[in-house]
Amino acid sequence: MGHQAGGRRFSFAFAASYRLPALMFGITPATAGVLVDDGWLRVRFGPWRLCTPRTNISECSLTGDFSYLRTAGPARLSLVDRGVTFATNPQRAICVRFRLPVPALDPTGRLLHPGATMTVAAPQALFNDLTA
Repeated sequence: MGHQAGGRRFSFAFAASYRLPALMFGITPATAGVLVDDGWLRVRFGPWRLCTPRTNISECSLTGDFSYLRTAGPARLSLVDRGVTFATNPQRAICVRFRLPVPALDPTGRLLHPGATMTVAAPQALFNDLTA
């Protein structure tokens, strides 16, 4: 996590067991992060991107205790609610729900997600920023 001109950057917390599966999809500490700036939430997770105005966020919650097989590797689609998961560890994350679903996994923008889960290194700080 750090401050950048006009925003605050949150790094993903990479567990050792998640590094190799993530690397196979181009996800590294240099290619993954969350930026909260100028009224926007921007997520980069290797080749995947999510960008939405902060006014589109309806709620946030802290979550965790994920299954390795369901979270390690690429960004994941939940078959239950169509949410997207950007995970680099099984412990703690922030779950963000959107008023209007947003694109992230599908480059055509046809698949939209009502929420996103992100395993940033400081989930409580990101929660505080998004709910302030």
